Amino acid sequence: MATCKICGNATEKIFRRQILTKYDVDYFQCLQCKFIQTEEPFWLQEAYQNSINIEDTGLADRNILFVKRTSMLLYFLFARRGKFLDYGGGYGLFTRLMRDYGFDFFWDDPHTQNLFARGFEYSREKTERFELVTSFECFEHFQNPLKELENMLALSDSVLFSTEIFSGTAPLPDQWGYYYFSHGQHIALYSIESLEFIAKKYKMNLYTNGKSFHLFTKKNIGNAVYGLLLKAALLGIPSLIKLAMGSRTKPDSVYSQERRNAISGKTSL
Repeated sequence: MATCKICGNATEKIFRRQILTKYDVDYFQCLQCKFIQTEEPFWLQEAYQNSINIEDTGLADRNILFVKRTSMLLYFLFARRGKFLDYGGGYGLFTRLMRDYGFDFFWDDPHTQNLFARGFEYSREKTERFELVTSFECFEHFQNPLKELENMLALSDSVLFSTEIFSGTAPLPDQWGYYYFSHGQHIALYSIESLEFIAKKYKMNLYTNGKSFHLFTKKNIGNAVYGLLLKAALLGIPSLIKLAMGSRTKPDSVYSQERRNAISGKTSL
C-alpha cells in the first residue's frame, strides 16, 4: 500500500481508472490528511509530450483572473515594489501580464518554453529571495509535492498557488473533472485537510477561498481579508492598481532592445 506523500501515513486504494485511454491506474487516498495520489506515475513522459495539454482551453482566461486577484493581494498585503517569481510559469503569459501591471515579476519553468516573458527568466544560480512566489495549476502535477514546495520556500516566505480542492471523502471519479483521466497529468489532488497539514508542518498560515486559490505565508492576514480582496478583484480595482503601479510594458521593451544590442555589440539609438 502506498504511503501518503504529504503526511507519511497509510493510504487506501479508492478506485482504478484508465488514463490516456490506455493505462489502468490505481488511485489512493490518505487515511489521515485525505490527500489523493496515483500509483507511481510511469506514464509521465508520454503525458507531457506537450507540457500544456490540449484540453486546457481556459489557460488565457484563467491567467487574466489570476492577474487581477494577485494584483489585489500584492498591492494591499505585500511589498508591492519588491521582486516576485512565477514558479512553473508555463509560456510566461502570467509573468508578462503582471509586469504589464507594474509588478517586478520573473519567470521559471524548466519544462516549458518561455514565449511571453523572454528576458525575465530567473537564474537558478542566484540565491536571491522574493517577496512572494506564485505557482498556478502546478501542485496537482507534482510527483514530489513537499520537495517542490520546499524549493519555493527557499525563495520566499509566501507562496500563492491554485489547485482545486475537496474536503474529506474523495470525490467520485465520474463527478469531479479535475481528475483529468484523459491526459494523465494530475497525479496529486489535495483536500483542505492536506493543505492544513502542510501549513502546520512548515509553520505557515493558510488562507484559501475554499475552492482553488490559496496562500501559504508567514504573514498574519486573516481569511476574511483574503476573501474580501479576491472578491474585490472583480470590481475594476485592478485597473486602478495598474495605473498606480505604472506599467512595465514600454520600459521592458527598451530594456530588451538595449540587452539585445549589448549582446550583438551594437549601440542603442
